[in-house]
Amino acid sequence: MALPDLFKNRLRLPAVAAPMFLTSGPQLVIETCKAGVVGTFPALNQRTSEGFEQWLIEITEALAAHAQATGSEPAPYGVNLIVHGSNPRLEADLALCVKYKVPLIITSLGAVAELIDTVHSYGGLVFHDVINARHATKAAAAGVDGLIAVAAGAGGHAGTTSPFALINEIRQFFDKTVLLAGCLSTGRDIATAQMMGADLAYLGTRFINTQESLVVDEYRQMIVDTSSKDILYTPNISGVYANFMRPSIVGAGLDPDNLEPKKDIDFGSELTVDADNSSGDKAQGAWKTVWSAGQGVGSIHDSPPVAELIDRLGAEYRAANAQQQQNSYSG
Repeated sequence: MALPDLFKNRLRLPAVAAPMFLTSGPQLVIETCKAGVVGTFPALNQRTSEGFEQWLIEITEALAAHAQATGSEPAPYGVNLIVHGSNPRLEADLALCVKYKVPLIITSLGAVAELIDTVHSYGGLVFHDVINARHATKAAAAGVDGLIAVAAGAGGHAGTTSPFALINEIRQFFDKTVLLAGCLSTGRDIATAQMMGADLAYLGTRFINTQESLVVDEYRQMIVDTSSKDILYTPNISGVYANFMRPSIVGAGLDPDNLEPKKDIDFGSELTVDADNSSGDKAQGAWKTVWSAGQGVGSIHDSPPVAELIDRLGAEYRAANAQQQQNSYSG
C-alpha cells in the first residue's frame, strides 16, 4: 500500500470520511478521527474564515486531548479547499490551514503547484479530487500526494467513469496514494476498493447518516427511503455535474426532468448558507433543500453514532478479507 507516513499506525480502517457541504462539522470529524478513520470537512461549511478558524481550534484541541487521554494518536483530519476563481476565501482559509498545520488538504476544481508547495512547507499532504485520467495526469504533474478517484455513482460532484477503468488508468502513471470514491457504504466495499488497487476508501453518503452529521433528520430519512433509481446526475443545481436525490428536488418545488440550466459556477455564493441549516435565508435555498447523495443509498438503512458505524465497518472489513483468503485460488 502507498500510504503516507502520516497515516501509518494511526488508522483502524483504510478509509476517509469525505468532506460534505453542509454535512461535515467538528463533531463528525472528531468522532471519526477518534475511531481510527480520517475525518474531513469543507472550509466553506463555515460562513466566514473566523468561524473556520474556530472549528480548527475545536478539532485540534479535541484530538490532542484524546491523544493525551488514551496514549495513542487518533487518525489525522483534513480540510477541503475549493480551488476555483469564484471562491473568495481560498487565500485566507489556506493561511489558516498553514497556521494550524492541518495534516491533510483535499483540493477540488484545481490542482495548483503553489498551493501544494505551501502545504508541503509545514509537512502537510494534498489529495486531489479527479473524475477522469486527464484530470489525474494534471494533478500528478502539479505534485499532489494522493488522487481521489471519484467514480460513477458517487455523491456530490461525481464523474461517470467505471471505478475499474478509472483506478486502472490512474495506476499506470501514479504510484502514490490512490483513494476510491463512489457507492462505498460497507466494510466489504472498503476491502473491495483495496482489491481493485486503491489504498484508501473514500466514503461520503454513509457518513451523512450518522448522529454527528449536521443534516436535518428528514435528510437522513430520505437516504433510508431511497435507492439508486432515485439518484439524479445533473449540472443544473450547482453548475457542476453532481448526484442528488429526486424526492428532494420534487420537495423543493422543482421538476427533476425539467430543471433550468445553471450556467455559472459561483462557490462564493455558498457562503450565504448556514452550516447548521438554521437560517431562513433563501439565497441558496437549493443547496439546503435539494439534497445530494450517491447511488449507494440503497445499502443504508440507519443513522448510528460514528463510533458504532466504524465498529460495524471494521467487522465487515475483517470478515470480507477473511472470506477472500478462504476463497483464494492457487494455480
